[in-house]
Amino acid sequence: MDLPACHAAALDVTAATVAGIGADQWALPTPCDGWDVRYLLNHIVTGNLWVPELVGGRTIEDVGDTLDGDRLGNDSVGAYSASAASAAAAFAAAGAMDAPCAVSYGPVPGSVYCGHRLIDVLVHGWDLAAATRQDTSLPEELCAACLEVLEPQKEELLASGAFGTFVAAPAASGAQTVLLGTLGRSPSWAPPR
Repeated sequence: MDLPACHAAALDVTAATVAGIGADQWALPTPCDGWDVRYLLNHIVTGNLWVPELVGGRTIEDVGDTLDGDRLGNDSVGAYSASAASAAAAFAAAGAMDAPCAVSYGPVPGSVYCGHRLIDVLVHGWDLAAATRQDTSLPEELCAACLEVLEPQKEELLASGAFGTFVAAPAASGAQTVLLGTLGRSPSWAPPR
């Protein structure tokens, strides 16, 4: 699997959802307990901004609190686009997949970090789409790639507490349903009217 290409494709999928967020939708709840749409998008953007820092050899201590707070400003689409471009470029750089990345659960090779960012960007893009009542269908090949990344680390990742309670997928479910359920999401989730 070409992880940088999958990650870049996931960034593009989520970009379309970000562009579709209405001005009156920022305070809507999301499938992430306690996070509204704006908070969740800020989380994604901040995650993107961490990528060039950590792939470039900096540590969490080096970066400190420079990426804390609101990263969206008055141009959420522009903030997302800029952060996505920098994350994609960092992972696509020569040697990035082998670079040691000092993440909070690391250090890990860039390939492990890229796989986790792929999952984060794609699934949180689904969260945003569900919260803002946009199209929630995800490319099956990207969902399958996320499952491929997730499978060997599933028990460890789920035990981290970063995901919701496992939701069993019906037999013969597609990759999207299995992925969402594994990460504690019901495919039928919708915000209250």
